[in-house]
Amino acid sequence: MENKPHISVISPVYQAEKIVAELVRLLHESLGAITADYEIVLVNDASPDNSWMAIVAECTKDKRVKGINLSRNFGQHYAITAGLHYAKGEWVVVMDCDLQDRPDEIPNLYQKAQEGYDIVFARRVIRQDKILKRLSSKLFYAVYDYLSGMKSDSSIASFGIYHKKVIIEFNQMKEKSRSFLSLLSYLGFNATSIDVKHCERFEGKSSYTLSKLLRLSTDVILSNSNKPLKITVKLGFSISVISFLLAIYNVLAHLFRIIKLAGFTTTVFSIWFVGGLTLFVLGVLGLYIGRIFEQVKERQLFVVKDTLNFIE
Repeated sequence: MENKPHISVISPVYQAEKIVAELVRLLHESLGAITADYEIVLVNDASPDNSWMAIVAECTKDKRVKGINLSRNFGQHYAITAGLHYAKGEWVVVMDCDLQDRPDEIPNLYQKAQEGYDIVFARRVIRQDKILKRLSSKLFYAVYDYLSGMKSDSSIASFGIYHKKVIIEFNQMKEKSRSFLSLLSYLGFNATSIDVKHCERFEGKSSYTLSKLLRLSTDVILSNSNKPLKITVKLGFSISVISFLLAIYNVLAHLFRIIKLAGFTTTVFSIWFVGGLTLFVLGVLGLYIGRIFEQVKERQLFVVKDTLNFIE
């Protein structure tokens, strides 16, 4: 029978074969300052490099290091979900593997949690990301806040510490379009945040491309808000009102002979405009229907190929 650790650390791994050893070493140092009863769960999201072999090497050295190898690349938030399903700790830390999230901040997060909080987020005071990533993050949160009616903090990501009761409830949610933070905000547990240092990536570069960020942003917004549908309704109503007023104007202009020469420009423009608007509205509806289609299939959120150092 496996003893349940006091703290679990979950870290999704992708293109980090040269980072894994340093990550584990620093985690041992930081967690050892709190307790010797901990586990480090590294989730290989089908990384194309030798990240899994690096995880295997660390698992061989210390049984407290545990590995999960996903069958294919599911994405960061699905890898986090997989790790959370296997985590056994009273407290669970979620952090990226690239060491931009500093392991030596974990004792500070843990200490703050002991004041009675279920969730303690790490707020990155000075982000070391490239300017494009910082700008895209701010833009995403601005759009997300507008469409969802919520207030988000772009300096907060997944790095934080969470009580096991939070994780138990999180694991009950089966949404296909997953965002760790948005799902946590739905749960509504007692949460706070502390300021932490943020470092540059230890090695390599981020795997998040602009297309991936846009796809994630679309998934999160459509999964957490129906405001885009409401906007299309308002837009359609506004166009109808404008069209009605233009129709009245044209009738009056014809009666008072204001229009001297009738042409096709206005008619063609109106057809193209209304046609484009119709396609836009249908596209928004299609995106929501697509999310429903994905959800009703009820497929697994992730598929595990191999595990190391887990005792059933």
